[in-house]
Amino acid sequence: MHFADEAEINVKAGSGGNGSPSFRREKFVAKGGPDGGNGGDGGSIIMIADENINTLVNFLSKKHYKAEHGEQGLGNNKYGKEGEDMLLKVPVGTIIKDADTGEELADLTHIGDQVVVAQGGMGGKGNASFVSSTRRAPDFAELGEPGEEKNLKLELKLIADIAIIGYPSVGKSTLISRISNAKPKIADYPFTTLIPNLGVVKVDDTDFVVADIPGLIEGAHEGKGLGDAFLKHIERTKFLVHLMDATTDDLRDEYEKLNKELELYSKNLSKKPQLLVFNKLDSSIEELNEEIQKEFKKEKPLFISAVTGEGIDEFLYKLKDEVIKLRKKEAVAKPKEAKERKVFRPHLEKQDTRNYTIEKEGDGFRIKGKRIEQIAIMTDMTRRGAIVRVHDVLSKIGAQKQMKSMGAQEGDPIYIGERKFEFRDI
Repeated sequence: MHFADEAEINVKAGSGGNGSPSFRREKFVAKGGPDGGNGGDGGSIIMIADENINTLVNFLSKKHYKAEHGEQGLGNNKYGKEGEDMLLKVPVGTIIKDADTGEELADLTHIGDQVVVAQGGMGGKGNASFVSSTRRAPDFAELGEPGEEKNLKLELKLIADIAIIGYPSVGKSTLISRISNAKPKIADYPFTTLIPNLGVVKVDDTDFVVADIPGLIEGAHEGKGLGDAFLKHIERTKFLVHLMDATTDDLRDEYEKLNKELELYSKNLSKKPQLLVFNKLDSSIEELNEEIQKEFKKEKPLFISAVTGEGIDEFLYKLKDEVIKLRKKEAVAKPKEAKERKVFRPHLEKQDTRNYTIEKEGDGFRIKGKRIEQIAIMTDMTRRGAIVRVHDVLSKIGAQKQMKSMGAQEGDPIYIGERKFEFRDI
């Protein structure tokens, strides 16, 4: 299976259905009362973290995603059907960003976390919704609001308790296959592991996730070897196992160089707690192991053989102790998380018509505000009554008065979103 930890896609939510400008037809009544129903809301595009997905590869072959549009309202006060939401499953640990602005929209770190990445458009109101004491027979209805469209960048950072790091061919894949349910590709040459492998380890009643990070070498933070493509996957882990080959000539030099790579990539990586483990105990001699023990006395290393299993039990119980210690520390540092799934709605603002700003633009005025721009884009510019309604809204929220104080005169252009209106001195 191909592994992918980055992807860029385009998402387009469904537009709302138009409202209906229908009038009730009755025998002997030339024009009955307004009975146009509202249009249905457009479907949104939602991303959800799924434990059964572990790569972004599906988003490499398909780049565009569209949700359903809402249906148009009908006469007899019949509402249009809402468009269905589109649910996109991504791996746990996926960061979602707006590709155009760089803004982070969500970080889906738990199973079931979800984010509305593109909001469906609101259905337009039918003319029956605009009946009032002063507007008895409105002949207009709202247009459906266009659905949001965004270019997104998806980035996966694996979620694991422990990361096994080390130079190529030190036995990381063999170790994770022995201690967990992971089945990585294993061979006797550098860079066998081309993707991170995750495995679940269970020690007594404690289980935790271990990640085998592909071999790093000096210069990895600059893109050498497998480059920095997998360094980011270490960032979320709580604890590092630095695995080394006990038969290597200059162990101290190799140890310091790899730790320097972590520091050059991220100061946070270099500060993570680390356990030094020497592998290939079966291939080394006792005298050499004693020398290594003395040289790395400060680091308190463990010695194992991933092939024969020697030293593995002590190693696993050490990992269990570290995981329990770190989890207790986190529980104290963080407030208890709510069990409900997180639902991120980064693009939604409080839709209050009075939340607006006015500024001079050329020979006219620019009005900005989520709700007022929404009203403008849903206005049917071919209907005089619909345009009059916009002016009524501007008058009621005080925008008309504010523009007049700024020097607005009859006929001056007013820009609201993509729409253009004319100032009316009323």
